[in-house]
Amino acid sequence: MLTILFDGISTGMLLFVLACGLAVTLGLMNFVNLAHGAFAMAGGYVTVIAMQRFGVPFLATLPLAFLVAAAIGLVLERTLYVHMYGRSHLDQVLFSIGLVFMAMAGMDWFMGSSPQNVILPEALKGRFDVGGIGIGRYRLFLLVVCGVLAVWLQMILSKTRFGSRLRAAVDDQRVARGLGIGVQTIFALTFAVGSGLAGLGGALGAEILGLDPTFPVKYMIFFLIVVTVGGTSSIVGPFVAALLLGIADVGGKYYVPQLGSFVIYALMIAVLIVRPNGLFARPGR
Repeated sequence: MLTILFDGISTGMLLFVLACGLAVTLGLMNFVNLAHGAFAMAGGYVTVIAMQRFGVPFLATLPLAFLVAAAIGLVLERTLYVHMYGRSHLDQVLFSIGLVFMAMAGMDWFMGSSPQNVILPEALKGRFDVGGIGIGRYRLFLLVVCGVLAVWLQMILSKTRFGSRLRAAVDDQRVARGLGIGVQTIFALTFAVGSGLAGLGGALGAEILGLDPTFPVKYMIFFLIVVTVGGTSSIVGPFVAALLLGIADVGGKYYVPQLGSFVIYALMIAVLIVRPNGLFARPGR
């Protein structure tokens, strides 16, 4: 039981890192970016290519995956996304869905449709027991890395000048510009960091979730569930939602494997019936 709980928490941490960029763009920037999974896929393929073709160690590919995905996100934000900020959510959905299918077709042409394998270093393979709990080394690594990232992101958004300027830019762009805040720069950096985190999550999750050109569509619903259940008013909501969904997913597959992902969807429906705006939505939001 405790082993399943540990695996569920580590899976939830991974889901949070994958989805937190979407939580930022949707909750703070009010932009519906369904192409978020494409940046995660890009980070995963950066890791695969760097390891298989250039012999880069796995751990060294992680910052590389973040930087490449962030750079792609920055370029696309400045050239394409910036023109969509003032458009309706339907326009944003159609635009980002189009990018998803373009990314899938491009990756299928470039890398083929076969699933890619990530070979972990020996230090991250296997399991060990602590007090009767079977702990996977790689899952423990995920727990530590993703936990640090969650704390770091919350501190930036709530305790730094950048976070204050971002909230001001979202609340009223005109007033923010009048106060000397570079709204476009703030949005570009935020989008780049969100894309980079997605890329890092894709690299970290390639061994557990698998990696192929259908990745953005296959896991899009999980990202949306994390943001929907947690609410978009803060990072805490998606973090708690990701943990709950990770535990429900692992526990459901272990105890009732015939139901597949039904447990997650049932949990989502139950939460939204009680809290239609998410677990941590502010009143009146």
